[in-house]
Amino acid sequence: MRRIARTALLISGTACALAGCGDSGDDYANKPRPAAPINITAAISDKKISISPKEFGAGPVTIIVSNQTGAKQTVTLETDELGGSGPGLKESSDPIGPRGTGTLTVDVREGSYALSVSDGPKAAKFDVGPARKSGQDQLLQP
Repeated sequence: MRRIARTALLISGTACALAGCGDSGDDYANKPRPAAPINITAAISDKKISISPKEFGAGPVTIIVSNQTGAKQTVTLETDELGGSGPGLKESSDPIGPRGTGTLTVDVREGSYALSVSDGPKAAKFDVGPARKSGQDQLLQP
């Protein structure tokens, strides 16, 4: 009986000792999350490209594009500045069918941008300001 008690005590002591051997947590970096994504709307007509809002903060954005023309359109977003602080950005959407909608998801930095289509009206220009606040303490965010 004493032998069983001693073995049980030895096993439980070993288990407690091993449980205390975890990481001290000093090297864990709780990095802030990026800003919550925002939706930007754009409309392509035969005469112009409209975008709303025309000014917002840097971070992840989803541009929801409405193609109101009778032809397929591919939307291109690119930096509209010379000698910017970093490399330029150029992203294109999949073709958007006539009278259809499409999306373009990008992570924009501060600067000037142009939203254009390959064969259509003049590009819409907009500005991106300083980075938006982190989404670190916002609940129910992706």
